[in-house]
Amino acid sequence: MTDAPHLGDAAWLRQGEVADLLKLLNRDGEEARVVGGAVRNTLLGLPVAEIDVATTALPEEVMRRVAAAGGKAIPTGIEHGTITALIDHHPVEVTTLRQDVETFGRKARVAFGRDWKMDAERRDFTINALSVASDGTVYDYVGGFDDIAAQRVRFIGEPQRRIEEDYLRILRFFRFHALFGAGAPDGAGVAACIRARGGLETLSRERVRAEMLKLLVARRATPALVVMAEGGLLGLVLGGVAFLASFENMVKAEAALGLEPDAVRRLGALGVWVAEDADRLTQRLRLANAESERLLALEYWWRVAPQHDAQAARALLYDLGPQSFADRVLIAWSRSEAGAADHIWRELATLPQRWTAPVFQLRAADFTRRGVPTGPALGVALRAAEKAWIAADFPSDRAALEAIADQAAQNVLVSN
Repeated sequence: MTDAPHLGDAAWLRQGEVADLLKLLNRDGEEARVVGGAVRNTLLGLPVAEIDVATTALPEEVMRRVAAAGGKAIPTGIEHGTITALIDHHPVEVTTLRQDVETFGRKARVAFGRDWKMDAERRDFTINALSVASDGTVYDYVGGFDDIAAQRVRFIGEPQRRIEEDYLRILRFFRFHALFGAGAPDGAGVAACIRARGGLETLSRERVRAEMLKLLVARRATPALVVMAEGGLLGLVLGGVAFLASFENMVKAEAALGLEPDAVRRLGALGVWVAEDADRLTQRLRLANAESERLLALEYWWRVAPQHDAQAARALLYDLGPQSFADRVLIAWSRSEAGAADHIWRELATLPQRWTAPVFQLRAADFTRRGVPTGPALGVALRAAEKAWIAADFPSDRAALEAIADQAAQNVLVSN
């Protein structure tokens, strides 16, 4: 990019809490700029989710100024120069310029400074090292402009050194390429990630989980995962086989149905074939309970077929609930020979949008008044009646329900 862009028209820079904070910090010999993702996304024409500010002012001075202006300053990472400023109840992270004096994994011993170029050079990727002043002037010290124009994700300086500072940058490299890159990922970056792949084992499982779930929903996740698999990285993360074709088919099925990308469902497509796979991924990535339960509910996905009659489909939906039903159907679809345009699979997958499972109306009292004693026999009668109600395709009229209750009660009484 030959000409430096200007962001003077960015609404988030001209008004609101960020503009107020920059005005507060840009005086008495200190300077503040917005850095990182907000600048990158604005240049790419993408939404800005959060805004980070860097400043030459020391953390204590930032806190003093924020408090004096009636805001609240929270020392969220003050040992590394970071505070969270609450301006009109809106949080903005503010970090003092710094350079790493010594790094060991994610941790680092830092020294505060006033050199914007040195601060930029300690960041991970060129596209993340851009900064913008309050007047809209964008500063680029590491070639981020050109890399944004080329849709290229590139480590700043020596890739191996950047990775050794924090091995999570291996996964971030592929995630950012899947989000912002085009074509093949940067060769030097890929080679460095492969050489340093053993460092992934040193990371906390929570950090790996968070990064992987973000990667799985990125717009070009499949090609990024393919490169990771070829380099021996994906197997290390998952601890097992990656089903890349199933993953790509899941992406296509979600798009065909107009669904938002779902990280957990995509993880199931990528890594779950049997229940043991779900257990392994739960441990490997320290998944949340709800995430683990969704993966475990994929068991028996291979029993799902669009040729099943409508009653069988409704029975499965009643048994699983809408989310697990959709997950299991989409997994089965992604592993079938049908394409994303297949209307039969589409009909099955969209059943929860057309039919809501009714509530089983029979209660314990319906069986005790028929002579079924309380205790285990009552539970047997209730379960048998519900099973018969499902098999009869969920009748709602009272006569049908009474007949089901009569038969279930009689069977229990005879067997006892």
